[in-house]
Amino acid sequence: MSTLSTPLKSANIQLVIFDCDGVLVDSEGLSKRVLLQMLADIGVVASDAYFDQHFLGRSYEAVTASIFNDYSVTLPATFQHEYQTQLLQVFAQELRPTIALTQMLAQLTLPYCVATSSSPNRVDFALKSTNLIDYFAGQVFTASEVKHGKPAPDLFLHAAKQMGMAPQNCLVIEDSQAGIEAGLAANMHVIKYAGASHLVNKAASTNDKQDKITIIREWPELFSYIPSAR
Repeated sequence: MSTLSTPLKSANIQLVIFDCDGVLVDSEGLSKRVLLQMLADIGVVASDAYFDQHFLGRSYEAVTASIFNDYSVTLPATFQHEYQTQLLQVFAQELRPTIALTQMLAQLTLPYCVATSSSPNRVDFALKSTNLIDYFAGQVFTASEVKHGKPAPDLFLHAAKQMGMAPQNCLVIEDSQAGIEAGLAANMHVIKYAGASHLVNKAASTNDKQDKITIIREWPELFSYIPSAR
């Protein structure tokens, strides 16, 4: 858990670090649909709740480890490529930015970047297919660049270092528990974005309440908590 004591509204935020899936792009529902169907095709029947707990915000390597540990199934060597292929086909047809994201980015005056568990190819495709790539060109960091992915703090610390900012001056915006834990472990301020379709009708989780996580459901709310960001 974070050791930061400064209230968010009083914090000296100098960098905003966005997760990608479920934050910048409304992709988690699409990812869930494709992955659960592909798993079912090979006899692994996982629930929506299992996806949310074990897959959301985590790297492909973490996903395969969970499937092996809980189902005693080793995914075929071709599974990742086939999953990425099917998912990007769906992204090309259905992926959209989260609501009012570009309007918020147009007002955001602080430096910002992306730190995601997605592969470089996947995040690049997602940002290009939603016309977001120009906002984040050269400012995208993926789990492939660090030893330990979320919920370890490595990726956020790497992003902050590359952007030349101290962790305590960074704000992480995440949708997943793994990402929130990573941000807190990095000693960064954290906001949970719950405006994407997979969270829009869900109440705050027990973890959110325990960690006293600030939750926003619409992008304009960000400036209520960080007035200096515009």
